[in-house]
Amino acid sequence: MSKRLQVLLSNEEMEAIQRMAKIENLNVGEYVRRTLRDAESLRPSKSATAKLVSIREAVNYTFPAADIDDMIREIEQGYRS
Repeated sequence: MSKRLQVLLSNEEMEAIQRMAKIENLNVGEYVRRTLRDAESLRPSKSATAKLVSIREAVNYTFPAADIDDMIREIEQGYRS
């Protein structure tokens, strides 16, 4: 189901949106929908605090790892095979 959204804009704001929509060869409605979707996709999925907590927890673990040069060589060998 679709919903209608009404937003009041100044003449200058509306003209700017119309110009951008025209540049992208879109009608104003589709331009605004795409812009809103793009803005949503750029939002972080977690807060900075939650990310820092995850990082602080992760540094408490130790896992075996090969020497970085050995790992790079093995990865490159895998690409060639």
